[in-house]
Amino acid sequence: MPRISVIVGSVRRNRFAHRPAAWIHGHLAKRADVEAELLDLADYPMPFYEEPVSPARKQAPYDHAVVEAWTARIGAADGFVIVSPEYNHSFPAVLKNALDWVYREWVRKAVAFVGYGGSGGIRAVEQLRLVAVELQMAPLRSALHLPVELLIAHRDGGPVEERLAALDAAAAAMLDDLIWWTNALRAARG
Repeated sequence: MPRISVIVGSVRRNRFAHRPAAWIHGHLAKRADVEAELLDLADYPMPFYEEPVSPARKQAPYDHAVVEAWTARIGAADGFVIVSPEYNHSFPAVLKNALDWVYREWVRKAVAFVGYGGSGGIRAVEQLRLVAVELQMAPLRSALHLPVELLIAHRDGGPVEERLAALDAAAAAMLDDLIWWTNALRAARG
């Protein structure tokens, strides 16, 4: 059975990313055709990538135990959903670092995105797609762009889950597409 990992792409205090990540993970956990895993970057405090060689040439074992654990989790997954805020027209440095530490384990795997921010995270997702292509991943055309009202509700202690539920149909459609690509690429890798 394919494994889809949902990556919480922010470690900021008072962050919002864990809420839509838990929501997407919940959608996946209800399905009988995949195994779902939640990966929170807060649980993987990796140093900034400064190795003398490219990640494409680096293989386990790594000098850092947390990088070794992160790489193992990425290698065990068949597909991904990355949940990311938009900071200054891009995605967070901590997420870029997590992507950069790994190479072979990302290759030929499908990835979908959930973005949020002032513009629904559109620019962050666009940049994430470019990075995913360089990592030889298959980024989905469709993504979820959460309205800024969700961030305001989170900040004010409002009903975020109720507002996320309004996007359940869009989430299900994106996940159906992700699982199709995950299965196709998993079979091809086999």
